[in-house]
Amino acid sequence: MAANTFGQRFQMMSFGESHGPAYGVVIDGMPAGVRYDEALLLKNLSRRKPGSSAFVTARNESDQPEILSGFFEGKSLGTPIAVVVRNENQRSTDYDKIQNEARIGHADDTWKNKFGHSDHRGGGRSSGRETLNRVIAGSFAQMLMQQLSSQVLAGSALPIQVFAYAKQIGNIQIEEATHELPKDIQAMLEKAKSEGESYGGVVECRISQVPANLGQPVFHKFKADLAQAMMSLGATTGFELGAGFEGTEIKGTEFHEKMISENYGGIRGGITTGEDIVFRVGFKPTSSIKAVAKKGRHDPCIIPRAIPVIEAICWHLLADHWLWSRTDRV
Repeated sequence: MAANTFGQRFQMMSFGESHGPAYGVVIDGMPAGVRYDEALLLKNLSRRKPGSSAFVTARNESDQPEILSGFFEGKSLGTPIAVVVRNENQRSTDYDKIQNEARIGHADDTWKNKFGHSDHRGGGRSSGRETLNRVIAGSFAQMLMQQLSSQVLAGSALPIQVFAYAKQIGNIQIEEATHELPKDIQAMLEKAKSEGESYGGVVECRISQVPANLGQPVFHKFKADLAQAMMSLGATTGFELGAGFEGTEIKGTEFHEKMISENYGGIRGGITTGEDIVFRVGFKPTSSIKAVAKKGRHDPCIIPRAIPVIEAICWHLLADHWLWSRTDRV
């Protein structure tokens, strides 16, 4: 299994299993001199961690990161950054049955068929808990990009902003762009959790004050890397940039003539224009349903905890492509 590294210039190797001793990352490519922001890292991990509300999994993990290398006196050294988060609240016996009886909709059977030998406890490597590694890497990328933003990276005094929110849960559209779910949605998910039901939905994300000229055509266009990164998340079913599939119904004179940024999603020719990048990611209903959901500790909807992961991945891509763009020309 060799596909556990993400990024070209700002690289992250993710390791760990759901019920193993720890999850962790090794980050390579962070420039020296970036200030460490512990509050930012802890805040991002807290938004993703389990047990944070009544409508997410009850697994109780503190998700406290241990930084093993890469920083000295509060600044990055330019050397690899190694971070681990210890697993503290495993209940491996909950998964004894699936060792020989795969759960419908999960990766239990496909991973076992592919590799012959796999960790069935909590889904092992295929667990959604792996996303905490992406939040760690994205948080360090955010530290880099925010420090660069303060140096007027994007030609503006305004900092880069990355904001994702639930656009839709089940068949309910959510109008307000906020990290907080409406109370009726919260109640719906609490009820689903108690009844062994689950929901999917859509997350929309907007990246503002984007540096122009990010993206490496032809195989690492910014939109291509963005789509690949989002679709590498568990439970994703679709990706739309800008006008997305609705844009296929618009006549060319309407789509192009006014050069509406929202139609292009802030990317043309695979290269960022400096305008807002807007995209959406679709998620299927959580696979754990009925008796499996009631017995174990599962999310009735992955979206609330996927939002900080999506934001973290965006920061990672911004850092990766910004570093890459420094070698575009003399």
